[in-house]
Amino acid sequence: MFRKFTLTAATALALMTGQAMAAEVETEITDYAFPFEGPFGSFDQMQLQRGLQVYTEICAACHGLELVAFRNLSDDGGPGLPDEQMRAYAEFYEVFDQSLFDGEGDFRPATPADHFPGSSLSSAPDLSLMAKARAGFHGPYGTGLNQLFKGMGGAEYIASLLTGYHEEPECALEGEPMDGFYNVAFAAGGFPASCIDDKGKHMVPGSWISMSQPLWGDDVDYADGAPTDIEAVSKDVAAFLMWTAEPKLVARKQAGLTGVLFLTVLSVLLYLTNKRLWAPHKNKE
Repeated sequence: MFRKFTLTAATALALMTGQAMAAEVETEITDYAFPFEGPFGSFDQMQLQRGLQVYTEICAACHGLELVAFRNLSDDGGPGLPDEQMRAYAEFYEVFDQSLFDGEGDFRPATPADHFPGSSLSSAPDLSLMAKARAGFHGPYGTGLNQLFKGMGGAEYIASLLTGYHEEPECALEGEPMDGFYNVAFAAGGFPASCIDDKGKHMVPGSWISMSQPLWGDDVDYADGAPTDIEAVSKDVAAFLMWTAEPKLVARKQAGLTGVLFLTVLSVLLYLTNKRLWAPHKNKE
């Protein structure tokens, strides 16, 4: 029975490994530097506010943030909008309230307790957990260890995706036209046979994504005079989406650091106590 189980497990592992190797696609993910990285990192409030502006003016046309409440925009460690500004921002959105007109429902201006609306297109994913879903990825088929060893996570993936649009490679022009837009950071779309060599290896990184290029540089005007090139804007919105996925990131880091310090002091005290208690008994014959 044990032999049968071992053979079954080995077969399953071989099939899984074969599928992973067949599906593996090289991608180009840039290791951008973000202020919230590392054990002592924290969100840059101004960067989050700029990212909120990019989301509002560009991304919100298609994508939603259903898991984020408007009141969170005033939370510590987040964009930190003043209460009046947060309420005014919420009123720009309309939400459907079933309790209005004797249960018939109608739209009303959003309040701080309401959440951002969902995506307006069925093909546009909600961005609330996008950065969390891509944490540790170096492409969709990564091992998930990049965040641990290289500090590369969801924010790097999003920024690389937004800056990763390129002209189609020459090999793709030789075969049938591909649907979508070529992106060197994306690896879940289709791939032309003309870009695969005789050994089954992909000759170019990335794949084709259905979303057209959303950022081109100078898409927004920042009130603080920050750069608006495509890389800077991509990093701003990526940092904001990281916050939407991890709004309590700074608080968790502070709690973790406090726990480590407490356990360190406790370990030293326990060691000294143990030495003191057993010292009279150690050298007795």
